[in-house]
Amino acid sequence: MNSLAKLSMSSPLKTTKFLDFQEWNCFCCHISDEDNEIQIRADNSTIRDYPWERYSLKELIHATNNFHENNMIGEGGFGSVYWGRTSKGVEIAVKRLKKMTAKSEMEFAVEVEILGRVRHKNLLGLRGFYAGGEERLIVFDYMPNHNLITHLHGQLASDCLLDWSRRMNIAIGSAEGVAYLHHEANPHIIHRDIKASNVLLDDNFQPKVADFGFAKLIPDGITHLTTRVKGTLGYLAPEYAMWGKVSESCDVYSFGILLLEIISGKKPLEKLPGGVKRDIVQWVTPFVQKGAFEHIADPRLKGKFDLEQLKSAVLLAMKCTDNSPENRPSMLEVVEWLKHGSIVRRTKKIVGNNVDDMVDDEDEETDKTDTDYEGYGMELYGARMTRATSQRRSSSSS
Repeated sequence: MNSLAKLSMSSPLKTTKFLDFQEWNCFCCHISDEDNEIQIRADNSTIRDYPWERYSLKELIHATNNFHENNMIGEGGFGSVYWGRTSKGVEIAVKRLKKMTAKSEMEFAVEVEILGRVRHKNLLGLRGFYAGGEERLIVFDYMPNHNLITHLHGQLASDCLLDWSRRMNIAIGSAEGVAYLHHEANPHIIHRDIKASNVLLDDNFQPKVADFGFAKLIPDGITHLTTRVKGTLGYLAPEYAMWGKVSESCDVYSFGILLLEIISGKKPLEKLPGGVKRDIVQWVTPFVQKGAFEHIADPRLKGKFDLEQLKSAVLLAMKCTDNSPENRPSMLEVVEWLKHGSIVRRTKKIVGNNVDDMVDDEDEETDKTDTDYEGYGMELYGARMTRATSQRRSSSSS
């Protein structure tokens, strides 16, 4: 049996390559990588178990002003995200898939399935979805403070709304969200795309880890799988980037990069004169070796940070980005370290000979936009965000 087929939550059903989602009330999805197909179980009786709203296409078109470009607040390889307001006055974010392909169909089903499973204050939950005809729409709560990347590198960076306390709270909350995926969700979930643009911020700057389109469900007893590389350059663990070996420790590595980014305000990859690229670990290493931790802090903080806390966080990030996966801490240990400044290393559990016996051959082409750091459309996001904010204010005053 294909390894991912073991994740099936109901009896086997006939699969179809292209799906009619108009009959959906509730669903479970099962992915067979051998056939690149999705199985759907419609079940009217279980809709009560999920706090999903059943949106009509007409309502979402009205809420987003017919997906007007002024409502666009994000764009990537998957499609676009729009701000909207429902007829009840609720602000929402609507993720609209760019085009219908077998690959995008699968990613849509995976994301909705996983979003329907997760329940954590630091994970972006699902409000609802619409799937009919050629439209695939996922509806979330709108995050007024947008995402972390706009505050670190985008249009809001110069405002420096993220003081040291907020940065550490964002790091801790994001770590707790990922720890939930790794250790509490059943089956365990590997996110595969932890990065600043996927950390959204609510009105109190509390973080919500988002975007589960690349996520993988991992059964008990499996430590890692081999798959095609999906993710974002600068955040990818070396064993994953080079050999496609993905495990929970790959998310740990990505989180370590994110932590350095939060502390320093630098991008994971920067271009040097002559076209040479330097990653953030290469940049920070000399400062760590010299003990010059104060030079790692974002200059926009103007020295207003806890030096001991900064030193502890940087050392944690260096452990997270160790080239050897076995030397990285777990996300539970990361949370403990961030909260208390140290961890008690737990003995890693090795289950039989299952280290290498899960191979996930995704039958899909690698989308270059998925691994392009600028592919999220950061500058576009900032410009659109300003227009959407102006429109919201105008709507509220009218």
